[in-house]
Amino acid sequence: MDIEQRQAELIDHFVNQASALKGSALASVIVEATSHPSLFAFSEILAAPSVAELEGTENSTYLDMLRLFAHGTWSDYKSNAGHLPQLVSDQVLKLKQLTVLTLAETNKILIAKPFPQVLPYDQLMQELDVINVRELEDFLINECMYAGIVRGKLDQLRRCFEVQFAAGRDLRPGQLGSMIQTLSNWLGTSDNLLLSIQEKIKWADTMNELDKKHQKDVEDKVEEVKKSLSQKGDVDFRGHEEIYSEPGGVMDFEEDRSRPKRVISALGKMRPP
Repeated sequence: MDIEQRQAELIDHFVNQASALKGSALASVIVEATSHPSLFAFSEILAAPSVAELEGTENSTYLDMLRLFAHGTWSDYKSNAGHLPQLVSDQVLKLKQLTVLTLAETNKILIAKPFPQVLPYDQLMQELDVINVRELEDFLINECMYAGIVRGKLDQLRRCFEVQFAAGRDLRPGQLGSMIQTLSNWLGTSDNLLLSIQEKIKWADTMNELDKKHQKDVEDKVEEVKKSLSQKGDVDFRGHEEIYSEPGGVMDFEEDRSRPKRVISALGKMRPP
């Protein structure tokens, strides 16, 4: 079973449980949900009417805790620990896992670049309250990568975690509008890019037609030259035929033999034979 399907089943399970309970009875459901090792999304539970009704009651701290797991980090918990229920060990682990997802997401937004993202070890150790690199790498491998919420490479030489994939968290209040704006900007950029591509395709087609026309013109001229040379050769050949075929044009060999020969004497005088 993949992680998305497992998430969907767990969400349905806890939403149904929360919808059937009221008041203080919801506390145990919220603690169980935020402690579950395979659940990392909580907005659907937050949206349950019975959970929303905790606002302003003596159990509102559990609503605040659920909001923390939906949108917050380990640092947020430390800053507000006095106003929240004390976390059990499974919740501490879960919140640190969620913190890694938030760091990957935040770093991606800040540098406006898709994965992979680079998270420095020093930043991770500070945010997760980890005291050494060995403990940090064990946490990233055993509690994050093996859990399927992130994929990446540990670079000990550069002291960083190169994130190639990170699961998404619940949208924070007001984040939807920002996401819609980002998608709208992306759509506008895509439309402009598509228009530019279409113009370049049109230009390429035009140049291709001009090239074909030029090639045809060259071939036609070559044929004309060939025909001209062929016709000139025929004319020259016929001219030579006429010259050699005219009477008197060339002395007949037999006629030449029939003429009397002149003999030149030794004294240089010419006498008839």
